[in-house]
Amino acid sequence: MNRLKSIVKKYFPLSARSWLIFVAAMASASALCAFLQRLTTSDTHVPMIFVLAVLVVALSTEGYFYGLLAALLSVLGVNYAFTYPYLKLDFSVYGYPLTFMTMLAVGFAVSTLTTRVQAQEKLRAESEREKMRANLLRAISHDLRTPLTAISGSIATVLEDSGALSREQKNELLLDAKQDADWLYRMVENLLSITRISGGEMGQIQKEGEILEEVLSEAVLNFRKRHEGVTVSVSVPEETLLLPMDAMLIEQVLLNLMDNALVHGQGTTRIRLDARYENGFALIGVEDNGGGVAPELLPHLFDGSLQLSGRGGADNSRCMGIGLSVCRTIVEAHGGSLRAENLTGGARFEFTLPLEDAQ
Repeated sequence: MNRLKSIVKKYFPLSARSWLIFVAAMASASALCAFLQRLTTSDTHVPMIFVLAVLVVALSTEGYFYGLLAALLSVLGVNYAFTYPYLKLDFSVYGYPLTFMTMLAVGFAVSTLTTRVQAQEKLRAESEREKMRANLLRAISHDLRTPLTAISGSIATVLEDSGALSREQKNELLLDAKQDADWLYRMVENLLSITRISGGEMGQIQKEGEILEEVLSEAVLNFRKRHEGVTVSVSVPEETLLLPMDAMLIEQVLLNLMDNALVHGQGTTRIRLDARYENGFALIGVEDNGGGVAPELLPHLFDGSLQLSGRGGADNSRCMGIGLSVCRTIVEAHGGSLRAENLTGGARFEFTLPLEDAQ
Protein backbone atom coordinates (compact mmCIF):
# COMPACT_ATOMS: atom_id res chain seq x y z
CA MET A 1 0.00 0.00 0.00
CA ASN A 2 2.81 2.40 0.89
CA ARG A 3 4.60 1.54 -2.33
CA LEU A 4 1.43 2.31 -4.31
CA LYS A 5 1.08 5.67 -2.56
CA SER A 6 4.73 6.45 -3.32
CA ILE A 7 4.24 5.66 -7.01
CA VAL A 8 1.08 7.77 -7.20
CA LYS A 9 2.81 10.68 -5.45
CA LYS A 10 5.83 10.46 -7.75
CA TYR A 11 4.07 10.17 -11.10
CA PHE A 12 0.73 11.87 -10.37
CA PRO A 13 1.44 14.62 -7.83
CA LEU A 14 -1.48 16.96 -7.21
CA SER A 15 -0.90 20.61 -6.39
CA ALA A 16 -2.80 23.88 -6.74
CA ARG A 17 0.10 25.44 -8.65
CA SER A 18 0.15 22.65 -11.26
CA TRP A 19 -3.62 22.82 -11.68
CA LEU A 20 -3.39 26.58 -12.18
CA ILE A 21 -0.72 26.15 -14.87
CA PHE A 22 -2.75 23.43 -16.54
CA VAL A 23 -5.97 25.49 -16.62
CA ALA A 24 -4.15 28.66 -17.75
CA ALA A 25 -2.32 26.88 -20.61
CA MET A 26 -5.41 25.08 -21.91
CA ALA A 27 -7.62 28.20 -21.60
CA SER A 28 -5.02 30.34 -23.40
CA ALA A 29 -4.71 27.83 -26.26
CA SER A 30 -8.51 27.60 -26.60
CA ALA A 31 -8.92 31.40 -26.55
CA LEU A 32 -6.20 31.88 -29.17
CA CYS A 33 -7.69 29.23 -31.47
CA ALA A 34 -11.17 30.73 -31.08
CA PHE A 35 -9.80 34.15 -31.98
CA LEU A 36 -7.93 32.87 -35.04
CA GLN A 37 -10.99 30.91 -36.13
CA ARG A 38 -12.76 34.24 -36.73
CA LEU A 39 -9.92 35.52 -38.89
CA THR A 40 -9.31 32.52 -41.15
CA THR A 41 -11.07 29.45 -42.43
CA SER A 42 -7.95 27.32 -42.14
CA ASP A 43 -7.50 25.13 -39.06
CA THR A 44 -3.96 23.87 -39.70
CA HIS A 45 -2.59 26.07 -36.91
CA VAL A 46 -4.82 24.55 -34.23
CA PRO A 47 -2.85 21.34 -33.55
CA MET A 48 0.40 23.30 -33.28
CA ILE A 49 -1.05 25.71 -30.73
CA PHE A 50 -2.29 22.86 -28.57
CA VAL A 51 0.99 20.98 -28.91
CA LEU A 52 2.68 24.13 -27.57
CA ALA A 53 0.19 24.18 -24.67
CA VAL A 54 0.98 20.53 -23.90
CA LEU A 55 4.69 21.38 -23.95
CA VAL A 56 4.21 24.28 -21.51
CA VAL A 57 2.17 22.15 -19.12
CA ALA A 58 4.61 19.25 -19.22
CA LEU A 59 7.62 21.52 -18.61
CA SER A 60 6.00 23.53 -15.81
CA THR A 61 4.44 20.76 -13.70
CA GLU A 62 5.71 17.73 -11.82
CA GLY A 63 5.08 14.12 -12.76
CA TYR A 64 3.30 12.71 -15.79
CA PHE A 65 -0.30 13.43 -14.88
CA TYR A 66 -0.71 17.00 -16.08
CA GLY A 67 1.22 16.58 -19.33
CA LEU A 68 -0.74 13.46 -20.31
CA LEU A 69 -4.05 15.03 -19.27
CA ALA A 70 -3.23 18.12 -21.34
CA ALA A 71 -2.40 15.93 -24.34
CA LEU A 72 -5.63 13.96 -24.01
CA LEU A 73 -7.85 17.03 -23.61
CA SER A 74 -6.02 18.81 -26.41
CA VAL A 75 -6.77 15.98 -28.82
CA LEU A 76 -10.44 15.94 -27.82
CA GLY A 77 -10.66 19.74 -27.89
CA VAL A 78 -9.06 20.00 -31.32
CA ASN A 79 -11.39 17.34 -32.68
CA TYR A 80 -14.54 18.72 -31.09
CA ALA A 81 -14.28 22.49 -31.21
CA PHE A 82 -11.69 23.57 -33.76
CA THR A 83 -11.76 21.12 -36.69
CA TYR A 84 -14.47 20.11 -39.12
CA PRO A 85 -17.16 19.01 -38.36
CA TYR A 86 -17.33 21.60 -35.58
CA LEU A 87 -18.86 20.85 -32.15
CA LYS A 88 -18.87 17.16 -32.90
CA LEU A 89 -16.43 14.34 -32.20
CA ASP A 90 -15.41 12.61 -35.41
CA PHE A 91 -12.56 10.09 -35.11
CA SER A 92 -12.63 9.30 -38.83
CA VAL A 93 -11.14 12.68 -39.83
CA TYR A 94 -8.05 12.22 -41.99
CA GLY A 95 -4.85 12.57 -39.98
CA TYR A 96 -6.59 12.57 -36.60
CA PRO A 97 -4.97 9.34 -35.29
CA LEU A 98 -1.52 10.75 -36.10
CA THR A 99 -2.34 14.01 -34.28
CA PHE A 100 -3.61 12.05 -31.30
CA MET A 101 -0.46 9.91 -31.06
CA THR A 102 1.82 12.92 -31.59
CA MET A 103 0.27 14.92 -28.75
CA LEU A 104 0.34 11.98 -26.37
CA ALA A 105 3.97 11.29 -27.29
CA VAL A 106 4.92 14.93 -26.71
CA GLY A 107 3.17 15.01 -23.35
CA PHE A 108 4.74 11.75 -22.21
CA ALA A 109 8.26 12.53 -23.46
CA VAL A 110 8.44 16.04 -22.01
CA SER A 111 6.86 14.95 -18.71
CA THR A 112 9.38 12.12 -18.43
CA LEU A 113 12.30 14.45 -19.15
CA THR A 114 11.03 17.09 -16.72
CA THR A 115 10.48 14.53 -13.96
CA ARG A 116 14.00 13.18 -14.37
CA VAL A 117 15.55 16.66 -14.32
CA GLN A 118 13.60 17.59 -11.20
CA ALA A 119 14.68 14.35 -9.52
CA GLN A 120 18.31 15.08 -10.36
CA GLU A 121 17.97 18.61 -8.95
CA LYS A 122 16.56 17.23 -5.70
CA LEU A 123 19.43 14.74 -5.45
CA ARG A 124 21.97 17.49 -6.10
CA ALA A 125 20.38 19.76 -3.47
CA GLU A 126 20.32 16.91 -0.94
CA SER A 127 23.95 16.13 -1.72
CA GLU A 128 24.89 19.77 -1.06
CA ARG A 129 23.00 19.73 2.25
CA GLU A 130 24.70 16.51 3.32
CA LYS A 131 28.10 17.95 2.39
CA MET A 132 27.36 21.06 4.45
CA ARG A 133 26.28 18.99 7.45
CA ALA A 134 29.36 16.76 7.18
CA ASN A 135 31.68 19.79 7.08
CA LEU A 136 29.94 21.33 10.08
CA LEU A 137 30.11 18.12 12.09
CA ARG A 138 33.82 17.69 11.35
CA ALA A 139 34.49 21.31 12.32
CA ILE A 140 32.44 21.07 15.50
CA SER A 141 33.97 17.79 16.68
CA HIS A 142 37.42 19.39 16.53
CA ASP A 143 36.72 22.91 17.73
CA LEU A 144 34.48 22.20 20.70
CA ARG A 145 37.29 20.31 22.43
CA THR A 146 39.89 23.09 22.19
CA PRO A 147 38.01 25.92 23.98
CA LEU A 148 36.55 23.56 26.59
CA THR A 149 40.05 22.32 27.45
CA ALA A 150 41.35 25.89 27.59
CA ILE A 151 38.48 27.07 29.82
CA SER A 152 38.91 24.13 32.18
CA GLY A 153 42.68 24.63 32.32
CA SER A 154 42.47 28.38 32.99
CA ILE A 155 39.89 28.05 35.76
CA ALA A 156 41.77 25.13 37.35
CA THR A 157 44.99 27.16 37.36
CA VAL A 158 43.29 30.07 39.14
CA LEU A 159 41.53 27.82 41.67
CA GLU A 160 44.65 25.81 42.49
CA ASP A 161 46.92 28.85 42.74
CA SER A 162 48.79 29.04 46.05
CA GLY A 163 49.86 32.64 45.63
CA ALA A 164 52.35 32.28 42.77
CA LEU A 165 50.14 34.13 40.29
CA SER A 166 49.78 37.88 40.32
CA ARG A 167 46.38 39.56 40.05
CA GLU A 168 47.15 40.53 36.46
CA GLN A 169 47.99 36.93 35.55
CA LYS A 170 44.76 35.68 37.10
CA ASN A 171 42.75 38.30 35.24
CA GLU A 172 44.45 37.32 32.00
CA LEU A 173 43.58 33.64 32.52
CA LEU A 174 39.99 34.50 33.37
CA LEU A 175 39.75 36.82 30.34
CA ASP A 176 40.99 34.02 28.09
CA ALA A 177 38.39 31.70 29.60
CA LYS A 178 35.65 34.29 29.02
CA GLN A 179 36.66 34.75 25.37
CA ASP A 180 36.57 31.00 24.83
CA ALA A 181 33.17 30.84 26.55
CA ASP A 182 31.88 33.64 24.29
CA TRP A 183 33.09 31.73 21.25
CA LEU A 184 31.34 28.57 22.47
CA TYR A 185 28.15 30.60 22.94
CA ARG A 186 28.30 31.80 19.33
CA MET A 187 28.99 28.24 18.19
CA VAL A 188 25.88 26.99 19.99
CA GLU A 189 23.83 29.80 18.41
CA ASN A 190 25.07 28.72 14.99
CA LEU A 191 24.24 25.08 15.70
CA LEU A 192 20.73 26.01 16.81
CA SER A 193 20.29 28.04 13.61
CA ILE A 194 21.36 25.08 11.47
CA THR A 195 19.04 22.79 13.43
CA ARG A 196 16.07 25.07 12.83
CA ILE A 197 16.69 24.98 9.09
CA SER A 198 17.69 21.32 8.81
CA GLY A 199 14.49 20.17 10.51
CA GLY A 200 12.82 20.12 7.09
CA GLU A 201 13.57 20.88 3.45
CA MET A 202 15.67 23.92 2.70
CA GLY A 203 13.55 27.02 2.59
CA GLN A 204 10.79 25.55 4.80
CA ILE A 205 11.29 28.07 7.59
CA GLN A 206 8.67 30.12 9.36
CA LYS A 207 8.63 33.63 7.92
CA GLU A 208 6.74 36.67 9.15
CA GLY A 209 6.69 40.23 7.94
CA GLU A 210 9.46 42.09 9.78
CA ILE A 211 10.69 45.68 9.54
CA LEU A 212 14.29 45.42 8.39
CA GLU A 213 15.42 48.51 10.32
CA GLU A 214 14.26 46.94 13.59
CA VAL A 215 16.13 43.69 12.88
CA LEU A 216 19.30 45.66 12.07
CA SER A 217 18.95 47.71 15.26
CA GLU A 218 18.47 44.61 17.41
CA ALA A 219 21.56 42.96 15.89
CA VAL A 220 23.67 46.08 16.47
CA LEU A 221 22.44 46.37 20.06
CA ASN A 222 23.43 42.76 20.83
CA PHE A 223 26.79 43.23 19.11
CA ARG A 224 27.59 46.35 21.14
CA LYS A 225 26.92 44.49 24.38
CA ARG A 226 29.87 42.23 23.58
CA HIS A 227 32.12 44.76 21.82
CA GLU A 228 31.72 48.19 23.38
CA GLY A 229 34.83 49.67 21.79
CA VAL A 230 33.78 49.14 18.16
CA THR A 231 31.96 51.91 16.27
CA VAL A 232 28.90 50.59 14.42
CA SER A 233 26.79 52.76 12.11
CA VAL A 234 23.57 51.90 10.27
CA SER A 235 22.26 53.41 7.03
CA VAL A 236 18.75 52.52 5.82
CA PRO A 237 16.38 54.07 3.25
CA GLU A 238 13.69 56.49 4.41
CA GLU A 239 10.86 54.20 3.34
CA THR A 240 10.07 51.24 5.57
CA LEU A 241 11.26 47.84 4.29
CA LEU A 242 8.89 45.08 5.38
CA LEU A 243 10.34 41.67 4.52
CA PRO A 244 9.20 38.07 5.03
CA MET A 245 11.87 36.49 7.24
CA ASP A 246 12.72 34.58 10.36
CA ALA A 247 13.99 37.56 12.37
CA MET A 248 16.11 35.47 14.75
CA LEU A 249 17.93 33.75 11.90
CA ILE A 250 18.61 36.99 9.99
CA GLU A 251 19.86 38.58 13.21
CA GLN A 252 22.19 35.61 13.58
CA VAL A 253 23.52 36.30 10.06
CA LEU A 254 24.21 39.94 10.93
CA LEU A 255 25.92 39.03 14.21
CA ASN A 256 28.09 36.43 12.48
CA LEU A 257 29.14 38.91 9.80
CA MET A 258 29.93 41.62 12.35
CA ASP A 259 31.85 39.17 14.55
CA ASN A 260 33.73 37.99 11.49
CA ALA A 261 34.62 41.58 10.55
CA LEU A 262 35.99 42.22 14.03
CA VAL A 263 37.85 38.94 14.59
CA HIS A 264 39.31 38.51 11.10
CA GLY A 265 39.43 42.12 9.91
CA GLN A 266 43.01 42.69 11.10
CA GLY A 267 42.51 45.92 13.01
CA THR A 268 38.83 46.63 12.44
CA THR A 269 37.60 49.61 14.49
CA ARG A 270 34.49 50.60 12.50
CA ILE A 271 31.65 48.55 11.04
CA ARG A 272 28.93 49.93 8.81
CA LEU A 273 25.58 48.31 8.04
CA ASP A 274 23.51 49.55 5.13
CA ALA A 275 20.37 48.47 3.34
CA ARG A 276 18.64 49.33 0.08
CA TYR A 277 16.17 47.69 -2.27
CA GLU A 278 16.83 46.70 -5.86
CA ASN A 279 14.84 44.64 -8.40
CA GLY A 280 12.53 43.03 -5.88
CA PHE A 281 15.25 42.33 -3.31
CA ALA A 282 16.58 44.04 -0.21
CA LEU A 283 20.38 44.30 -0.24
CA ILE A 284 22.01 44.35 3.20
CA GLY A 285 25.72 45.09 3.48
CA VAL A 286 28.25 44.76 6.32
CA GLU A 287 31.44 46.76 5.75
CA ASP A 288 34.56 47.10 7.90
CA ASN A 289 37.73 49.20 7.80
CA GLY A 290 40.09 46.29 8.42
CA GLY A 291 42.68 44.66 6.22
CA GLY A 292 40.26 42.78 3.96
CA VAL A 293 40.19 39.10 3.02
CA ALA A 294 43.11 37.28 1.42
CA PRO A 295 42.17 36.88 -2.29
CA GLU A 296 42.85 33.14 -2.26
CA LEU A 297 40.30 32.68 0.54
CA LEU A 298 37.41 34.53 -1.14
CA PRO A 299 36.19 31.49 -3.18
CA HIS A 300 36.05 29.33 -0.02
CA LEU A 301 34.54 31.71 2.53
CA PHE A 302 31.08 30.15 2.60
CA ASP A 303 31.69 26.42 2.09
CA GLY A 304 32.99 25.64 5.58
CA SER A 305 36.39 24.46 4.33
CA LEU A 306 38.34 27.24 6.09
CA GLN A 307 37.28 25.85 9.45
CA LEU A 308 38.68 22.46 8.48
CA SER A 309 41.89 23.61 6.83
CA GLY A 310 42.86 26.00 9.63
CA ARG A 311 44.10 28.55 7.11
CA GLY A 312 44.88 31.81 8.83
CA GLY A 313 45.93 30.19 12.10
CA ALA A 314 44.12 28.16 14.70
CA ASP A 315 42.49 31.13 16.37
CA ASN A 316 41.75 33.00 13.16
CA SER A 317 39.98 30.03 11.67
CA ARG A 318 37.50 30.08 14.49
CA CYS A 319 34.02 31.06 13.47
CA MET A 320 35.07 32.10 9.96
CA GLY A 321 34.33 28.71 8.38
CA ILE A 322 31.30 27.61 10.34
CA GLY A 323 29.96 31.12 10.92
CA LEU A 324 29.96 32.10 7.25
CA SER A 325 28.67 28.73 6.06
CA VAL A 326 25.78 29.13 8.51
CA CYS A 327 25.14 32.61 7.08
CA ARG A 328 24.95 31.22 3.57
CA THR A 329 22.61 28.42 4.64
CA ILE A 330 20.23 30.87 6.35
CA VAL A 331 20.24 33.40 3.50
CA GLU A 332 19.66 30.75 0.82
CA ALA A 333 16.83 29.27 2.90
CA HIS A 334 15.20 32.71 2.66
CA GLY A 335 15.61 32.76 -1.13
CA GLY A 336 18.55 35.14 -1.18
CA SER A 337 22.28 35.02 -1.87
CA LEU A 338 25.49 36.00 -0.06
CA ARG A 339 28.75 37.32 -1.47
CA ALA A 340 31.95 39.01 -0.29
CA GLU A 341 34.43 41.45 -1.81
CA ASN A 342 37.46 43.47 -0.78
CA LEU A 343 37.27 47.24 -0.66
CA THR A 344 40.07 49.80 -0.83
CA GLY A 345 40.23 49.69 2.95
CA GLY A 346 38.45 46.70 4.42
CA ALA A 347 35.90 44.15 3.20
CA ARG A 348 32.20 44.07 2.41
CA PHE A 349 29.79 41.20 2.87
CA GLU A 350 26.44 41.63 1.17
CA PHE A 351 23.36 39.42 1.17
CA THR A 352 19.95 39.71 -0.46
CA LEU A 353 16.45 38.94 0.79
CA PRO A 354 13.35 38.87 -1.45
CA LEU A 355 10.79 41.59 -0.73
CA GLU A 356 8.00 39.04 -1.20
CA ASP A 357 7.73 35.44 -0.05
CA ALA A 358 8.13 33.18 -3.11
CA GLN A 359 7.10 29.99 -1.31
